[in-house]
Amino acid sequence: MVELFLYYAYLFLRLYFYVMIVYIILSWTPLVNSRFYLILRRIVDPYLGIFRGWFVLGNIDFTPMLGLLLFQFLLMMIERVLFV
Repeated sequence: MVELFLYYAYLFLRLYFYVMIVYIILSWTPLVNSRFYLILRRIVDPYLGIFRGWFVLGNIDFTPMLGLLLFQFLLMMIERVLFV
């Protein structure tokens, strides 16, 4: 039962990871003014907002990369528990 819950949590977190990647890539395009981007921002900001402004060089904010790296580390830990 616990493994099944962890498996579905892992799938959800993996999907959330890809949503964050799409959000970050779209932030470099003119689509930042679109409704789709606004929806993605509402989904992603609770996590990535924690890291906002920590690592800024010039006009470029590198903290989403830090957030993605930590999130990927979490996913790898869950993978080890599930698939070993």
